[in-house]
Amino acid sequence: MGLVKQIEIRQLESIKGGMAEFYTPQSSHETMLVQVPAGTIDDLFVHHFQTDQLLVVRGSFVLVVLLNRSYQYIPLSEEQPVMVRIPPGIPHGAINLSNKPCVLVNAVLRHGKAHERDYQPLKRPFPYDLEEVKARLVQFERPAIV
Repeated sequence: MGLVKQIEIRQLESIKGGMAEFYTPQSSHETMLVQVPAGTIDDLFVHHFQTDQLLVVRGSFVLVVLLNRSYQYIPLSEEQPVMVRIPPGIPHGAINLSNKPCVLVNAVLRHGKAHERDYQPLKRPFPYDLEEVKARLVQFERPAIV
């Protein structure tokens, strides 16, 4: 029997020091700063020998993951800092429907050399449910100050 691959979402541990809050860094082989432009509806892609560890530091977006022939929509925002771990072999993409870019840190774990098809867009088996994406992002909307 094979192991079931799954996405892991973890709250980050932090320590307060005066006015600042220090979050536990993620171990990695490489750390990337990634910008998801405003209005992005990204194709799916997959890494064969890489684990992504994502943390949003500015803005918000929805991580789309294809598992068991179904999309999972995972909203991520600077408002609620969590780390999302995506193991190798899981198709995923990004949707940013806002008018502002989203900036995130990816603390990459390498499990071997990059595969020639890494970062190559995959054909979506069916369209994204953008109404579901919008519904997931509602939790991050700030009420207007009157």
